[in-house]
Amino acid sequence: MSEQQPNPYASDPGQGAGQDQGDYRWGPGNASYGYPQPYPQPPAYQPTMGGAGLPVPAQPPAPGYAPGAGPSLSLGDISIAGDQIITPSGPMPLRGAMWNATDFSRTEEKIPAHAIVLAVIFFLFCLLGLLFLLMKERRTTGYIQITVNSGGRHHSTMIPATDANSYAWVMSQINYARSLSM
Repeated sequence: MSEQQPNPYASDPGQGAGQDQGDYRWGPGNASYGYPQPYPQPPAYQPTMGGAGLPVPAQPPAPGYAPGAGPSLSLGDISIAGDQIITPSGPMPLRGAMWNATDFSRTEEKIPAHAIVLAVIFFLFCLLGLLFLLMKERRTTGYIQITVNSGGRHHSTMIPATDANSYAWVMSQINYARSLSM
């Protein structure tokens, strides 16, 4: 132990272990792993080549995409165009995609308030007023979740359920997408 460590608690940095410490400062000097790093500066704006009078190189279309043809299927923010699945999280290959749908909707049935009022009014005049209690009102609320997995990626979207047949419609679209994925 020929070299001694500086005393971090000394009031004078040069007092440490009898050695001249120079400009020693307590604490981490430069940021290292585990300490917050300053964000790197974004690259400077570079104008396109078209602005300098040079033609912009043409980008090849995505594989399997037919120009002028729109998506063959669209469910929420998931679209199928050619042999790709287009999602906000990026394109995925259509071949071998796994499609799933989960029903998170519910249908409630209740007697509307005007039916109860009519039943009470007509019950007093004649006993046929109880037939108004047979009136029912159905309301569907909730969402249907659609997930797709392909090429090591995953995307999920929610579609609002507007009626009791929404899930059947979504399943028919999912089955069509499954047939395209084979």
